[in-house]
Amino acid sequence: MSYNIHPTSIIHKGSEIGDNVTVGAFSIIGPNVKIGKNSIIHSHVLIDGHTTIGLNNEFFSFSVIGSNPQHLKYDGEMTQLIVGNNNVFREHVTVHPGTNLGTKKTIIGNNGFFMVGSHVAHDCLVGNNVVFVNNAVIGGHVEISDYVYLGGQSAVHQYCRIGKHAIIGAGTTIDGDVIPFTSVIGSRGYLSGLNLVGLKRRSFKKEQIKTLRNVYRLLFAPEGTFNERLTEVRETYKENELVKEILFFLKENLNRPLVHPKMDKHL
Repeated sequence: MSYNIHPTSIIHKGSEIGDNVTVGAFSIIGPNVKIGKNSIIHSHVLIDGHTTIGLNNEFFSFSVIGSNPQHLKYDGEMTQLIVGNNNVFREHVTVHPGTNLGTKKTIIGNNGFFMVGSHVAHDCLVGNNVVFVNNAVIGGHVEISDYVYLGGQSAVHQYCRIGKHAIIGAGTTIDGDVIPFTSVIGSRGYLSGLNLVGLKRRSFKKEQIKTLRNVYRLLFAPEGTFNERLTEVRETYKENELVKEILFFLKENLNRPLVHPKMDKHL
């Protein structure tokens, strides 16, 4: 095993450090931490708790990973933080493990980019290829799906879910569930249409985007109830794989209301 461990760092007995891991000056690795190979931990980083980190992750100075959740009822119980591969955690990022009141785990997938000051709270489930821009924060029990983009200074209320390929604008507060493929803007977030820029960047075809736009317009049309319009979407697009993503999302646990467009901007 080869390491690059700075002599001023503190590596507690019991931790497991993979091959070719770098630990910078004054960083601290707790006794129940496992770090996968080829990871880079810059100076002044704290990684603590029952934390398991995959391969090729990078942690910049003053990030605090795996410390106790910010929950008044947390009483030191053993809970976990699990981080996948190829993630980048920039300066002052904080990530907390689960609690006994939730899933007992916080899980982060692969290829995430967490910019300065962003925060992942307890019992969260964060998917792959996400971007948290500076000071984007999510509360406890939040689910962030693959390819979600959270703009700078955005905040997601506890128990909310953000669907795949959604984008949340800068300074936006989310207090409900956001269906996949959409864009949310405004200080009190509302749907503003599809995430067209993200979909095009990820090589969605014109016909796919057209179908998603039709489904969006149908779901949030002014006529009838939402359940009536949802039934029409199911019947019309039941074989479409992308629409199935939306239908599956709407079928899952609804702890929070859906984020809707503004009444005067439903299309």
